[in-house]
Amino acid sequence: MIIRSDEAVDLPVEGAGGVMRTHLFRPAVPGRFPGILFFSEIYQVTAPIRRLAAFVAGQGYLVAVPEVYHEYEAPGTALRYDQDGTDRGNALKFSKPVAAFDADSAAALAFLRKHPDCSGRLGTMGVCLGGHLAYRAALNPDVSAASCFYATDIHSGTLGENKTDNSLERMDELKAETLFVWGRQDPHVPFAGRERIRARLEEVGARYEWHEVNAPHAFLRDEGPRYDPALFLQCVGLMLDLFGRALRV
Repeated sequence: MIIRSDEAVDLPVEGAGGVMRTHLFRPAVPGRFPGILFFSEIYQVTAPIRRLAAFVAGQGYLVAVPEVYHEYEAPGTALRYDQDGTDRGNALKFSKPVAAFDADSAAALAFLRKHPDCSGRLGTMGVCLGGHLAYRAALNPDVSAASCFYATDIHSGTLGENKTDNSLERMDELKAETLFVWGRQDPHVPFAGRERIRARLEEVGARYEWHEVNAPHAFLRDEGPRYDPALFLQCVGLMLDLFGRALRV
């Protein structure tokens, strides 16, 4: 499906959030499509993130990708995949209050819900930091499906300012059908951390799908030595199966 990928909007965010640059990817044909809120890794909206968003939009979805550090970086800023970019992205991940991340989600979901090209059905997806944010956004009862790829910090409760969050505690609020995909060789989410998350999912009776693959962190990123194209197809296929089942009813 031919898409449009040249659109961006600046969304007002409640509190001290100001405005959040949000990039849109959507089918070029007329119609109403499920909305997907896609959270990036710590580097913001890089070329690999844009390509993944375009891929998803081409399957018939309206995809919105917010700049997660809009309070700290100029609109349009994408951090580099180098040590300086990594250090900056991690510093901001632990500087931004969790409430501000949640306010971003609320603003973006409200925008998608009201968009004339949205069917009203909403899903979330994310990678790395974005996997955690996609999970937290899915605590919104309007979200029907979430795909969380190697989500960092859920197991440790260390997202945001002062490295403290309540993501595991709030898991009993998760009503969306959720896909979790992990790399078994990912040092950011070790075995014990994955087991802690899965035990909590079982405790609350969540509707979830769980996959662990032999891969390091960031294996979906189609740039750099960790990219695994075969696993990309397999895991993105799992996500599209979920979205097709949960969002096209």
